[in-house]
This record gives sequence, structure tokens and C-alpha cells, in this order.
Amino acid sequence: MSIEIIAILVLLAIFVIGAILPINIGVLGLAAAFIVGILISDLSLEDVYSVFPVELFIFIVGITYMFAIIQKSGVIDLIADMGLKLVNGKLVLIPWLMFILSSVLASVGTYGIAVVTLLGPIALKIAHKCQISPLMISIMIIMGMQAGSFSPLNIFGVIVNGGMETRGLEHSPALLLLNCFIYFSIVALIAFLLFGGLRLIKRDLNGLPYVASLGVPANVLPEQKEGLNLYKVICLAAIAALGILSIGFDMNLGFAAILVGLVLALIAPSKQDEVLKVMPWGVIFLVTGIVTFVGVMEKIGVMRFVTDMIADMGNPVLATLAVSYVGGFVSAFASTTGFLASVIPIAEPVLMDPNLSSVNVISAISASSSIVDLSPLSSAGAILLANVQGIKERVFFRQLMMTTGVFIAFGPGLAWLLFVIIGMPW
Repeated sequence: MSIEIIAILVLLAIFVIGAILPINIGVLGLAAAFIVGILISDLSLEDVYSVFPVELFIFIVGITYMFAIIQKSGVIDLIADMGLKLVNGKLVLIPWLMFILSSVLASVGTYGIAVVTLLGPIALKIAHKCQISPLMISIMIIMGMQAGSFSPLNIFGVIVNGGMETRGLEHSPALLLLNCFIYFSIVALIAFLLFGGLRLIKRDLNGLPYVASLGVPANVLPEQKEGLNLYKVICLAAIAALGILSIGFDMNLGFAAILVGLVLALIAPSKQDEVLKVMPWGVIFLVTGIVTFVGVMEKIGVMRFVTDMIADMGNPVLATLAVSYVGGFVSAFASTTGFLASVIPIAEPVLMDPNLSSVNVISAISASSSIVDLSPLSSAGAILLANVQGIKERVFFRQLMMTTGVFIAFGPGLAWLLFVIIGMPW
């Protein structure tokens, strides 16, 4: 068996083990980088060190550090509270409010699990009291989260845009975000119509009782928290400052976030006690570990081996569809973050094809890989399962699994149709 095949099988084993056992995929990736790179192939220790993704590490650490400070300030909670008050009792607005809130929170850098953790318990409690499908509410939260997760401020966006930039591939952070927002908005609309949205519209049009009259107790809505203060205003301004530094002055996004975060820390040092503890170190470890192993795979010629196989398909359009379906299937049972971190070098021959838009190709792959995060086997899906009310957990588990199966079957095909065949949004 060739070293290339061995490395590919090891990569698949990493995802399988990570899906079955509570072991960080990054640990598996670093171990695999040593075993495959040094013990099996003829790479040196320096070769393995050289593929550690330093720039990506700075990106993720900087952004998560800054937004951990911002989230601890209470700004994220304040945004969520203000959004819920905008519903004003209209049932039909509740699912879309959850979509918008999760999208906004994700787009300003809140990690996806934090978005679901914040909105899931509140949304599912309201859904139970207002007789709204918990499956529909769950889908709206996940789709909204993913619609904003490919923002250049979010980890998903950082991984994809950073990977494209590192390899010199044409990319557009704004267009990636727009494409994903369009895609997940379409999926959210379909879910809204299929799981009771028309009934909610009818209830509102017929003048049936609004939320406040449906027996929703006060503790369903968020507790009253401290309102806007000077520090929260500064934190909001910090988000704009990060955009100005990174876009206006072409500053490295990771270092810009570290500098902005440092300024926030110096302004309010007493609020920094738990900041480093709430950063998603597991995710950071996951990404850097799996990318290191992917770098080792590239060193020993695996990517050239795989790209030759993709090129042999003779049809980059069908190759994109194949990679999209692989992404949807793998991410349903393993880590979406890990797959996104490893897919760009594998899909490079398709991304470099002059007849296809590299932005649209990576948009299709990204959307296909992340739509399945509703799965109860994922962290986000597990949080929703743990907070559902008015339905037995095993029943809701089956609903989530069946819906995930539908997403695996049709989600990648829809993304491929929209972005590769039709060429949206233009």
C-alpha cells in the first residue's frame, strides 16, 4: 500500500474516531502528523514543524480573544434581549427573529456553539409555550448561525478565507458571506413553510392571541440585564475598529484583533479574569492539529495524488458536486471545522479551474459542509436536544436525525446547483 493511501486512510480514521470517541481531533491530527510524517515517511521533525499553521493560529486566537472580551461585557446578551423585544407578540416573527439574531451574533464573531447556547434554551421555551414546532425553531437557529458563520470575523470565515489566501487562490470574504447567507436563507424559508410557518401566519391574520396572551410566563423572556453603558459602547465600537484596521489599513486580521482586544482589556482590566478560560481552545487545537496533518500529507505528496484523481474525473463541475457531498456526509458525523480546515488543499484543482468561480466553488463546499450541523451528534444539535420542551427527547432525536439525513441528501445538491450551475448571486 502506498504512503498516499495510508495517509488518506489515517485522515478518515481521524474523523471516525473523533465522531465516536470524545477525543479532540486536533490531538489525533498532531499524533498522525508525527507517526505518518516521521515514523512512516522520511520527513524530519523540522518538516513537521514547518507545516504548523502559524498564521491561522494567530487568526483564530486573535478573533476569539477579542470576542470573548466582547461577549463577557454583556453586549451579546444585550443584542439578543433587544431583538426579542422587537417581536411585540407576533408569532410569525419569532422563527425569523431567531434566524436574524443567530445570524447577526455569528457574523460579528460569536462562535457557533455560543450562539446556540445563548439562543437555544430561550427559543425552545418560547416555541413550547407558543405551540411552534421545536424542529422549525431549531432549524432557524442553525441556519441563521451558519448564514453568519462565514463572516470574515467568524472562525469558519477565517478558516476558509485564510486557507484560500494562503494557497494564492482567488477569494472574496464578502461574496462568500453573501453566498452562504442566500443559501441558508433559502433553506430557512423552506423549513419555515414546511414546519408550520403558514399556520403561524394564519393565526396572526385571524387575530389569535399574541405571545403575551398565550400564557408565556415572565421567565420565558430573557431576564432584565444592565442596559447600555460606556464600556459596552466601546465594545461595539471595537468591532467597527477591527474592520477599519483589517480592511482600511490592510492589517493582519489576527494581530488587529489582538491589539483591539488588548485595548479593551486595558480599559477594563477587572473584567478579564475568565476571558482566556472561555476561549474555544478545543476548537483552536482541533483546527491547528488537523491542518498540521494536512500539511504533512501535502509534504509527502498526498494532495498531488488526490488532485490527480479529481483531475482524472475530467469534469470539474461533477468533481465539485462530489466534494460537496463528501463534506456534507463527513461533517454530519465529525467536525465541520476540521473538514473545512482540510478541504481546500484537497479541492485545489477544482478551485484553480479557470472555467469555474473559485469563490462559488468554495461557497458550495462550505455550505454543504455546514448545513448538517443540526445533527444531534454535533455540539450544536446536542444543545438543542438538551433544551427541547413538550416532546420526548428520543422523538426529537429522531426528528433531528431524519432532518439531517434530508440535508445530507439534498443540501449539497442545492448548493452545487445555486453556486456552480446557476452561478448565484450574479
